[in-house]
Amino acid sequence: MSSTKKTLHVLGLSGGKDSAALAMYMRKNYPDLDMHYYFTDTGKELPEVIDFVNRLEGYVGTIIDPYEEVYTSNREKKNFDFHLKKHKNYLPSPQARWCTIQMKLVPYELWVNKKMKDEGYEEVVSYVGIRADEPERTGFMTNSISENYMKIKMPFREDGIDRNGVFDILRKADLFSDHPDVISYRELKELSESEITAHFSALVEKKHRDPKYKGNVDAKTLQKIVEAMDDGKPGYYGWRSRSGCTFCFYQQKIEWLRLKEIYPEAFEEAKKYEKAAEDEREDGTFYWLGKDTPLSTLESDARKEQIEMNHKKKFERFLKKKNKRRNALQIAVKEIDTDYMDDIYDEAEGGGACVTCYK
Repeated sequence: MSSTKKTLHVLGLSGGKDSAALAMYMRKNYPDLDMHYYFTDTGKELPEVIDFVNRLEGYVGTIIDPYEEVYTSNREKKNFDFHLKKHKNYLPSPQARWCTIQMKLVPYELWVNKKMKDEGYEEVVSYVGIRADEPERTGFMTNSISENYMKIKMPFREDGIDRNGVFDILRKADLFSDHPDVISYRELKELSESEITAHFSALVEKKHRDPKYKGNVDAKTLQKIVEAMDDGKPGYYGWRSRSGCTFCFYQQKIEWLRLKEIYPEAFEEAKKYEKAAEDEREDGTFYWLGKDTPLSTLESDARKEQIEMNHKKKFERFLKKKNKRRNALQIAVKEIDTDYMDDIYDEAEGGGACVTCYK
C-alpha cells in the first residue's frame, strides 16, 4: 500500500459494523500507515452511534469530523433543517439523496481538497469496508475529486474477509467490555433464562428512573441491545440494522416501528418533517416510507400487528433457507434479524444506501 507520491490515506466511518471493523483491521495490520479516520456527524444520529464512534476513537486513534475542519465559520451548515430549507422542504429520498450529498460527501470533499492544497498531498487512497461476500458493491467516487487523484481500496475484499470475519474482528476488539450493562450481563450467563429476564426487567426500571436516559426501551429489547454490545457491535444492532440518521428512508417498516417505541421523540420529529413538507409544497410531498404512505399509517394497532407478523414470517423463512445451507459441522449460533435485515427482504445489503452512510 505504498506510493512514491505523497498520499493521503482516509477511512470513513459511518457508525456501522463494517467500517468500524475495517478501521480496527487497518490499525492492527498496517500500524505504520498514516491513516486519517473521519466520521461526519449529521446531528441526527442515534445516541448509540455517537457512543460507538467515541469508543472506536479510543481504539484506533483520532477520528475527525470534516464539518469541523471546513465549516468552522458557518455552523448552520451542519444542520439538517438548513439543507432542507435550501431544498425547498423537499424531503430526501432514494431518488434524491441530497442528505448524503450535502451532509456527508460535500464536507468530505472540501476537507480532502483542503488537505491536498494546504499540505501538499498528491493522491488520495480511500479505504472502504466492502467485504469479500459483496461482489456487486463498489466504493463511492466523489464529484470533485478526480479519479486521477483518488483510489478506492477494499482490504476486506482483497483479503477474503466476509460478514462473519467482520463479526469476529468486532468481537475480539470488545469495545464495550467496560460498559456497566455488559459487565453485569457477563456475570449472568450461567443463570437461567427466567433469572436473566428478571435482571433486564429490573434494569429497565432503573433506566426509566434516570432523567438522563432518553430511550423508552422494554426489557426484551434492552437484552438484545446488551447482547449486541457483548458481541462487540453498537447497541442499536439489538433492534436496528443500520447506522445513519434516525429518519433514514432506507429503514424497513419494522425498524420504523421500533424507532417509534424506543425513541418516540425521534419518530415524532420525522412525522413533523413530513407535515412541514405537506403544508409548504403545493406539488405534493415525499414521505419517508414512500409515496402516499406517511408515518402516521404505522400508528394503528392493526397495522402494527400486520407489519410485525409479516416480518416474523419473513425472518423465519429466511432462517429456514439459511440453515439448509449450513454445514452440519458448524456451531449453531443465535441469529438476530438485524444481522440479515436486507437479506430477509431480498434486497442488496444496505438497500441501495451509499457506503458513507451505511457501512
